[in-house]
Amino acid sequence: MDAALSRQLDALVDQISTIIVGKRAQIRDCVACVMAGGHLLIEDVPGVGKTTLAHALSVSLGLRFSRIQFTADLMPSDLIGVSIYERNREAFVFHPGPVFAQVLLADEINRAGPKTQSALLEAMEEQQVTVEGETRALPRPFFVIATQNPSDQLGTYPLPESQLDRFLMCITLGYPDHDSERALLAGGDRREAVQALAPVMTPDDLLAAQRAVLAVHAGPALLDYLQLLIAATRSGQWFTEGLSPRAGIAVLRAAKARALLDRRGHVAPDDVQAILPQAAAHRLLPLAGAGRGRLEQVRAMIEAVPLP
Repeated sequence: MDAALSRQLDALVDQISTIIVGKRAQIRDCVACVMAGGHLLIEDVPGVGKTTLAHALSVSLGLRFSRIQFTADLMPSDLIGVSIYERNREAFVFHPGPVFAQVLLADEINRAGPKTQSALLEAMEEQQVTVEGETRALPRPFFVIATQNPSDQLGTYPLPESQLDRFLMCITLGYPDHDSERALLAGGDRREAVQALAPVMTPDDLLAAQRAVLAVHAGPALLDYLQLLIAATRSGQWFTEGLSPRAGIAVLRAAKARALLDRRGHVAPDDVQAILPQAAAHRLLPLAGAGRGRLEQVRAMIEAVPLP
C-alpha cells in the first residue's frame, strides 16, 4: 500500500476524531464507506452528532458540500432543481438543486414522504438525475450522507427497501462515554470547530483511494467464506429475506476498504466479520420472534457460520 495514502487516511480519521470525540470505530466505518464509493446512512436519536460528522467528513475530504433538511412538505424539485422561464432569455433555464454537489447531506431523510425519498434513487444508483426528459450528470465523486431518526419517533416515514439497499453502510453513533462527554462539555462549539478544519485530502486523492480499494486482493478462501455468510442470510433461519447479489458485492467492497485502512493489501475474514453488521443489517429483517434487533441478529449469524 502507498505510504502517502496511508498517512492521509490516518490523518483523516484523526482529524474527524477531534470533532466527534470517542467514536473512532464509527469514524473508520464512515471513511471505509466513502473509500468504497458507497452512500452512508447514520441512524440515531437527535443531538448525538450525526450532522456534524457528515459535515466534518466532507470538509476534511475537500468536497463541495450541500445540505437539505427533509420535511414532510419537501418536493422532489426542491432536491433536484427546476426549470424556470426567464423573460430576458426568452427560454426556460434549469436551476440545479442541492443534489448537484459532491456530498449531499440529506438531513432527517425519513421525515420526507416516499415521493421525495424516491427522487434520490436515480442519483444514488446512476450518479445522474433526469429532469423534464433530460439527463444531467452529477459531480464526481458524489456521495449521499443521510441522517435518520428512529422510526418510532413522530413524523417519520420508513425508508423503502429499494432506498435502504442504495446505502452501502448504516451506522449508529450512540451516546458518548463519560470521558468523551466531559470533553464535549468542556470544549467549544463543534460547528465552529468544523468550519476551522482544513482539507486533509483532495477529491483526486479520494479517487486514488477508491482505485486502491479495488486493487485489494480477495482470495478464493475469503470469497468462499463471504458466500457462506450470504447463503446463511438466505437460509430462512435468520431473516425473512436474504442479501441480494448487489449487497454481497457491496459487503466485499466495504471489507476491502477496511483492509486498506489497516494497511493491508488483502482481505481477511476479520474484515468481513467487522464490516458485515454495518453493511448488511439495514438490508435485513429478522424473523418474527427472533428476540434480537437487526445488528444483534447479524452478529449471532456470524458467530454461527464457521470459517471454511
